[in-house]
Amino acid sequence: MAFKTPDQIATAAVNAGVTKANLTPDRMLAGAILAGAYIGFAGLLSVVVTAGLKADTWGNLPTLFFGAVFAAGLIMVVIAGSELVTGNMALLPLALTSRRATAGQAGMSLVIVTIGNLIGALLVAYLLAVKTGVIGSAHSAVGSAGALTFAKLAAVAKGKAMTENSLQIFLRAVGCNWLVCLAVWMAYAAEDIAGKILAIFFPIMAFVALGFDHVVANMFFLPAAMFAHVPGIGIGDVIHNLVLAFLGNAVGGGLFVAGFYWFLYLRGRPRVTTPEGVEVTPTADGCSKAGEHAVGPR
Repeated sequence: MAFKTPDQIATAAVNAGVTKANLTPDRMLAGAILAGAYIGFAGLLSVVVTAGLKADTWGNLPTLFFGAVFAAGLIMVVIAGSELVTGNMALLPLALTSRRATAGQAGMSLVIVTIGNLIGALLVAYLLAVKTGVIGSAHSAVGSAGALTFAKLAAVAKGKAMTENSLQIFLRAVGCNWLVCLAVWMAYAAEDIAGKILAIFFPIMAFVALGFDHVVANMFFLPAAMFAHVPGIGIGDVIHNLVLAFLGNAVGGGLFVAGFYWFLYLRGRPRVTTPEGVEVTPTADGCSKAGEHAVGPR
């Protein structure tokens, strides 16, 4: 099975960050809506699959099942191609530190992609979770599928919006995007779809099973709970969680993945990549000489 070495992953990640930074705003928004919807689908599926699994029987295994199913979201994002702000929180800083994207490009991308992710997640939460009746309601018959899924959504949303304090949300978000961006990073190592899926699966399963906070996932869970009239969930709770989750995710992806891997494989690197994706070697007189091979955008 072909794969990239860690230093080759770094080059691929830089190229991916450059590609994302140079997308036109309409393409950023369209790709981001898709990614938000894919994460919403994964969240909805996770709720349906684990609804009714009681802790006194199953222990902590339902969180493992929840995470295993939720991994489908990032798999769809990476394999199908779309724009997820949490992954971009690692890729854009790499393009920026490599001087192949500007701060303005990176900032615009993060803003537009965040808005698009929110739109996609809200569409799934309102139209495909609540309005379809898949998520159930407080009026669903006791013991029915609707009652079980509603109770599961309520438990997830209340845990994130009402049980976790501000510091816990932030720290859980740091841990979350450390693992999410690690999944994206490792996916670049694989040259085939099966390898990419395997690389993505375990870090995503881990962050969900650990109860960490992903800002785009929460764009689905919390609004869905609000739309379904889960008691105690208001717009203030949603905004509070999303702001802190966004900040924590930015630290997790930007520092612990982009920052550390830049330090390990890109800092002071004698070979750099041009905007065209061709490796060049700086010469003593400050000019550049083309390298032996090219690396395309990933």
